[in-house]
Amino acid sequence: MRVKELMEIAVKSGEILLKSGAEIYRVEDTIIRIFGAYGVQCESFVLLSGIFLSAEGEDGQVVTLVKRIKGHTIDLSRIELVNSFSRNLQENPLEYDDAKKALHTIENRHRYSFPTRLAVAGANAFVYTLIFKGNAYEGLVALLISLLIYAIKEKISEIGFFQFFEFFVSGLIAGALSFSASMLFPSLNLYKVIIGAIMILVPGVAITNGIKDALYGDTVSSLYRISEALFISVAVGSGVALALTVGFNLT
Repeated sequence: MRVKELMEIAVKSGEILLKSGAEIYRVEDTIIRIFGAYGVQCESFVLLSGIFLSAEGEDGQVVTLVKRIKGHTIDLSRIELVNSFSRNLQENPLEYDDAKKALHTIENRHRYSFPTRLAVAGANAFVYTLIFKGNAYEGLVALLISLLIYAIKEKISEIGFFQFFEFFVSGLIAGALSFSASMLFPSLNLYKVIIGAIMILVPGVAITNGIKDALYGDTVSSLYRISEALFISVAVGSGVALALTVGFNLT
């Protein structure tokens, strides 16, 4: 495989990893593994917003490639598939077309269906309400609110609004519906319902990966992830606070 083709395969692998929420060290390690499988040395520098890669071409000239990365989500199964792909290359190096086809399959694999993701979101809310010492009725209310939040959040995401607005609206809905439920059923604990309902919005993976990036010395990416998680938390909290403020002032 030519160096330019190898760079394309390595960068595409890194792009899939970054967009799926992988840590910086994992992306750099995967790129180096792919080059190593073909006996080529490379230098890679990865940030959450881009991949910078250089290697020596067949003519002795240094070939450089920069790839801008936009959009991040969490997809652990894609990360696992790319990891397996890079490790399998070390034992069985593929031709360019076969490697490109394998990455295309990974990138375009179908996620879990919407009903499945919706059911998991609801179950998540119910379980966390119980963990925070809520009862089954509060868990059920949180489950129903979480289902609506997830569905609306997915629609907003499809439209393409910026992330802060997406989480702010989700927090606003969680606060408004939880407050309304507590007014209709005074025995419900408002705050336990809110906690359960918003757990699907908590950026736990982003915080964890931000800490891991810091431990591996990737300070810039660490600060980026933690800042992003902080903004998400502020957006959700602002939405909930606004809903509760309006609700308490009207009653």
